[in-house]
Amino acid sequence: MHYAVIDLETTGGSLKNTKITEIAIFLTDGEKIIDEYSTLLNPERTIPPFITRLTGINDEMVKNAPRFFEVAKEVLEFMGDAIFVAHNVGFDYNVLRHEYKSLGFDFRSTHLCTVRSSRYVIPGHSSYSLGKLTSALGIHLENRHRAKGDALATVQLFHHLMAKDPHNLTTFHQSDIQPKSLHPGLDISVIDELPKKTGVYKFYSSEHELIYIGKSRNIQNRVKQHLKNNSSKKAIRMREEIADIQFELLGSEAISLLRESTLIKKHQPRYNRALRKDKFPFGLYAFKDGNDYLHLHVDHVKRKKETPFTTFSGKKEAQRFLHHVFEKYELCQKLLGLYPTRGACFQYHTKQCYGACIGEESPDSYNERVNQLLEALHFELNNFFIIDRGRREGEISVILIERGTYRGYGFINKQYDDGSIESWKSAVTLTSEAKDDRMIIQRMLRMGKYKEVRKF
Repeated sequence: MHYAVIDLETTGGSLKNTKITEIAIFLTDGEKIIDEYSTLLNPERTIPPFITRLTGINDEMVKNAPRFFEVAKEVLEFMGDAIFVAHNVGFDYNVLRHEYKSLGFDFRSTHLCTVRSSRYVIPGHSSYSLGKLTSALGIHLENRHRAKGDALATVQLFHHLMAKDPHNLTTFHQSDIQPKSLHPGLDISVIDELPKKTGVYKFYSSEHELIYIGKSRNIQNRVKQHLKNNSSKKAIRMREEIADIQFELLGSEAISLLRESTLIKKHQPRYNRALRKDKFPFGLYAFKDGNDYLHLHVDHVKRKKETPFTTFSGKKEAQRFLHHVFEKYELCQKLLGLYPTRGACFQYHTKQCYGACIGEESPDSYNERVNQLLEALHFELNNFFIIDRGRREGEISVILIERGTYRGYGFINKQYDDGSIESWKSAVTLTSEAKDDRMIIQRMLRMGKYKEVRKF
């Protein structure tokens, strides 16, 4: 296996506007350098003064250098099928992809980031910038902020990581989307234009059938995961059917979950049914024992007929919750199922439990605190807004709870907000509460996944 360790110098600015001024590539087998390639490039635009101060590359130096299109083919031939390696690979990889895209070529390669792999393989460093990390490791870095100097130092860092990691960094390989595995009607350039923000996304077939709905805090990354998913036959089949992708920015994770739930109920996309996995499969339940003490326990939602007080995405989340309420409400770990024993719980001996586990505290006294917790998980007859991020700067999102019922959500432009309850209500698109809506809101409130609550 070969690796192409790459560093680029550019004119700066955004990905769409930046141009390469220098490129350096070292081919390595993971232990030694096999070949090298480097050249200045004419960016066909003026190099900003601050870039010249940083890199030392000026307009005069690149005046007679080749332009990127003149070396594009030989760069590809030099790299071959080597894995693309860089320090902060996202920058170099995407800049190079954009240069090739401007020439009508879709450049894609498996890639590896030495920043990300360093954090795992050699943890504990105060900084993982190339300069500070190589200095800490005793790697000589000559000609900082020049492509060849930085690339050579990255090679030495890469060799060091390869020798340290028992898997030869294979767990850090990042595969890219392969167009040949996708529907021929899907415009792959659409994927790179998807936002890296919170909202819902929708997959459509070539017949414009809505086949899947999902939500994510990073729409682009989540969609890419779907398009690289080979984990099951159903996932592969869905991926191959996706001919169009649409999205809705929502800002708030809670609103995204509510919107996703509503859309799935309304459209019932077939792959949401085929790939259905309950997001919150565990629930919190209560029962009284023979001595009238209230016990709380976590169980699979599907096993129970009654509605849970709240839900959890997994057992670990449920355990964290139970440990939290044990401390907050001064409950008994035995009665929470956290400390199985026939006698007193351990916390009784450390005076953190009042003795409900052995009948020393009365059921009425103990149950009062349990009921305080259970009441806190509900919002019966309460009127309030849950305030969170908006879809863009200068905007907030609000979820309206009126008389203990979820009424809907909306968005408010802070510039025109008069702060009145009536104007906030008018911004909300009203809807009917569903069972899942209540579970979603309860969980968001419990986990504090919002900015603030405004009661009225």
